[in-house]
Amino acid sequence: MELVNKVIGTELALFEKKFAESVKSTNPLLDRIMRFIIRRKGKQMRPMFVFLSASIAGGINEKSYRAASLIELLHTATLVHDDVVDNSIKRRNFFSINALWKNKIAVLVGDYLLSKGLLLSIDNGDYKILQITSRAVKEMSEGELMQMEKARKLDIDEAVYFDIIRAKTASLLASACASGAYSATNDEAMTEKFRLFGEKVGIAFQIKDDLFDYGQDNIGKPTGIDIKEKKMTLPLIYALQHADNATKRRITYIIKNNSTDRNKVNEVIAYVQQSGGIAYAQEKMKQYKQEAMDLLHTFPESAARNAMVELVDYVIDRKY
Repeated sequence: MELVNKVIGTELALFEKKFAESVKSTNPLLDRIMRFIIRRKGKQMRPMFVFLSASIAGGINEKSYRAASLIELLHTATLVHDDVVDNSIKRRNFFSINALWKNKIAVLVGDYLLSKGLLLSIDNGDYKILQITSRAVKEMSEGELMQMEKARKLDIDEAVYFDIIRAKTASLLASACASGAYSATNDEAMTEKFRLFGEKVGIAFQIKDDLFDYGQDNIGKPTGIDIKEKKMTLPLIYALQHADNATKRRITYIIKNNSTDRNKVNEVIAYVQQSGGIAYAQEKMKQYKQEAMDLLHTFPESAARNAMVELVDYVIDRKY
């Protein structure tokens, strides 16, 4: 992402220092865990969306750095808590917090990160940005619970699927874009436009993630994980909606009762591929990406806007 680094590389480097400072603790155990979290940080996509949105909307300032820190704190907290819920022992090829320090400490670490984000906003009077991000956290929780509830019955249709991913995944990216825009301007209409842009990118991002489970690219991890976890994603939903009754019963039975059988899971994957589920999901992904681009191109051309196009291409066209 050459252009992204050229446009906001300096800001990202400064953000890393500010973020490290924002999570420091006088508690030795907490401070050790915070240093571990900082060392294993991901690509920091969400702060990139914050800074590029701010740059397009009017310019990056100190409030933009706080918005990016808040988004990253909330995102990291949800990942720590997710690893506890999912009993995951790895995160980005590192051991998870719960694997190294057990569940109780991991939950408290997540709570600490959330509180640091809240205080960062409150202490600086960033109430609107806190409102934007808090709504996203609420929606993420609701989306996750909705998915868990529906997984028991396998009764997710396309409309419910989009409700789930809009809340569970897209809401945080939407809040990153909205927070960045609001940090640069008090324009509510512009902030809403960036929120909607981020939501559409987030939906396309999640569809891309769901497609990985069906082996469209070599991503270095097993396929069929969503099937094993009884997650109804768009390729599978489409396949079942267009199956005859006997096939639908067979596929549903496998998901409910044989989801740990590799051969059976491969049968489901093969059926989804043959039924047109992959192609349909890819078209939907492209549709949401194009809608996001249409919104983005209502803003004047600039290096920041071009960098945002590059970033969107990267996160949606990625190979892993």
